[in-house]
Amino acid sequence: MDATVLWSGDGVLVIGIAAVLPRTEARQRIRAAVRAAAAQWLKMDIESISLESMPGQPPRLLLAGRAAGLSLTHDEGMSLAAIHLHGAVGIDVMRVQDVPDWANLARDYLGPQVAEELAACPDAQRPLRLAQAWTAREAALKCAGLQLMEWNEMSLNCNVQHIALQDGFVAMLATPKTETGVGP
Repeated sequence: MDATVLWSGDGVLVIGIAAVLPRTEARQRIRAAVRAAAAQWLKMDIESISLESMPGQPPRLLLAGRAAGLSLTHDEGMSLAAIHLHGAVGIDVMRVQDVPDWANLARDYLGPQVAEELAACPDAQRPLRLAQAWTAREAALKCAGLQLMEWNEMSLNCNVQHIALQDGFVAMLATPKTETGVGP
């Protein structure tokens, strides 16, 4: 039940814990794993690393007093964290499953284009594609410092990429677009 490094590059580290735990325990474990992974990754004393969390604001990772971007996400059986040393970050995970009300969910939260694409795809592919679209949107919102909201046309100005997980889960990582337009 140890944390696993799932991806790293360009000042970003993604770790995960695959275990079915009560939500409170999952939150505690991933937060402890963030500190341990950051200490190992950055070759720092774990005591100089802390997490700061305030209601309504994204959590922050403090590295010897300097802030780094941090995003946390949970679904039953999987907890993930993303650390970005150079700015904001967003990560989201979702179990791939049939969502009976997928059409309304897609229209309300993912927009008309995604809703049309989901309606056009074969039924067997829809749960995976919905999970991909949902996690991409939620990761981008987190990266932009926004809470989940209904669809609107605003640009979130994020690069989004897939993070490989065990079968049955989808995760997406979002980081701000750089000035040159090149992401992680």
